[in-house]
Amino acid sequence: MQLSMDLVEEACKELYIRALKVLPDDIKAGIDRLDRAETDGRAQVVLKTMITNIAVAEREDNLLCQDTGLPIYNVKIGSNVQFDGMALMAAIRKGCERATTEYPLRSSVVHPITRKNNHTSCGIDMPAIHIDFFGEVETVEIEMVPKGSGSENNSFLKMAIPADGINGVKRFVIDSVVSAGGKTCPPTIVGIGVGGTSDQCVAMAKRAATRPLGSSCSDEEGAKLEKELSLAVNQLGIGPQGLGGDSTAFAVQVELAHTHITLNPVAVNMQCHSARRARATFTPVGVSYGF
Repeated sequence: MQLSMDLVEEACKELYIRALKVLPDDIKAGIDRLDRAETDGRAQVVLKTMITNIAVAEREDNLLCQDTGLPIYNVKIGSNVQFDGMALMAAIRKGCERATTEYPLRSSVVHPITRKNNHTSCGIDMPAIHIDFFGEVETVEIEMVPKGSGSENNSFLKMAIPADGINGVKRFVIDSVVSAGGKTCPPTIVGIGVGGTSDQCVAMAKRAATRPLGSSCSDEEGAKLEKELSLAVNQLGIGPQGLGGDSTAFAVQVELAHTHITLNPVAVNMQCHSARRARATFTPVGVSYGF
């Protein structure tokens, strides 16, 4: 399959807009689930307000949140696909820019020192583009994740040591969630990375935070840690928007990698209740959209 850069550009524009307007079904179901289980009266009001906001955004074809986030594009390339790598990067960037200027969207991207905003959602190494490979034949998937500052600001890394043990990992996660409080606009998805190198660990935490709800870590011990931490986090009483209640997180989700014998890094990355994402799938028959 020859991957069309024109189709990639158009899809990346469309993905940004779609992600900002429509929540994935698993997130909407997650909010409904928390709403049914919530026992705190004030938290129930907050959750119902979130549910209303989601419905209004879809009905009015408008944005879920004013924060258009940092644009992240995750690309998976299957076998028997032909493309020019630099052209692919340029097409993704152009699509991101067009979404911002043609829709128009608020650009949330600035130079880190001068704070100058080009009003394109693009800049040095932005959008963030991650390319990986998978086993599907003649298939390319591009996932777009707009990561808002409330969630991204609450990112944490600890270069733990083996002597800290699994309890040290759990303690760091709980302390991080407590430190974030209501600043992440809970209920959140708490993404955890364990192992690897420092940069791998942070990347795994973000990958975990943007995984669909209901999925689980492919490693047995990681899946066990997810269940234990999900239960613990929702006993903290932080609640929706940090105003108290049972619904602090949809879930804690874990990704892990083998690491050095003297290391045990652990990272935390969170998604807010508006856990936005959208996906385009390219095959020889065309482009389809989903989550």
